Amino acid sequence: MSQPFGMRLAQAMDHHGPLCLGIDPHQHLLNDWGLNDDPAGLAVFSKTVVEAAAETPGVAALKPQVALYERFGSAGFAVLEDTLELARQANIVTIADAKRGDIGSTMQGYAQAWLAEGSSLAADAVTLSPYLGYESLRPAIDLALANQRGVFVLALTSNPEGATVQHLGAAGDSVAKRIVDSCTQDNQNAVRLGSVGLVVGATVTAQAEALNIDLAGANAPILAPGYGSQGAQAENIREGFGQAWPNVLVNSSRAILQHGPKVSDLKSAIRDARKDLAVK
Repeated sequence: MSQPFGMRLAQAMDHHGPLCLGIDPHQHLLNDWGLNDDPAGLAVFSKTVVEAAAETPGVAALKPQVALYERFGSAGFAVLEDTLELARQANIVTIADAKRGDIGSTMQGYAQAWLAEGSSLAADAVTLSPYLGYESLRPAIDLALANQRGVFVLALTSNPEGATVQHLGAAGDSVAKRIVDSCTQDNQNAVRLGSVGLVVGATVTAQAEALNIDLAGANAPILAPGYGSQGAQAENIREGFGQAWPNVLVNSSRAILQHGPKVSDLKSAIRDARKDLAVK
């Protein structure tokens, strides 16, 4: 790869818009598509989503949910490997939603799996959990930057339990703010978007402001789940992120995937989402 991840993602967003399409093969979606909840159904589902994304301007990145592949064991990981390869061939940015987090050599092992050259699971970026301490992620961050890949660090999530950890701290010095500040340091030399991204729920932007978190100043791509089926509307997302909006990659999964299994119907849903997110 000739360019840093952040720059490649920014170019994809310039061309396609801010939509990240999640590949979330839940059992009910497979069944709704007329597929069996098994590795064969998983493979058809994943291939169809990649095909729809490849044929439709509007998808800046694909985000396979690793847990929903992992539930099938080695057969599921084989499908995930094939899915990542299909996306590479289609020149679509991939984010493995694995939420890995550990310490020392174990973190290094996760980094090698998801970010090392030659790994069959290597994606353009991977999601990470920093709640063993931000610096516990250093092996993954360093390997990502060395290989022109990226990471997305969980910072401010919308699940109710998240606040019990992320909001802790004195006024203006919460755990979430410290994570964002650390990310900012890792992105300080980036030309445009840095390669150390953040995960911030689209429905919790008010909490970011209340915690005095400077998302725009982080120079980070921001992966924002919550659009569509989870209730966040395009206009509210734009308003909520404010000056950080140009850096926001808005994830949508079920709201688009429910329109399958026909590729033509998925393409139509992608176009609708792209148009919605472009609303001024």
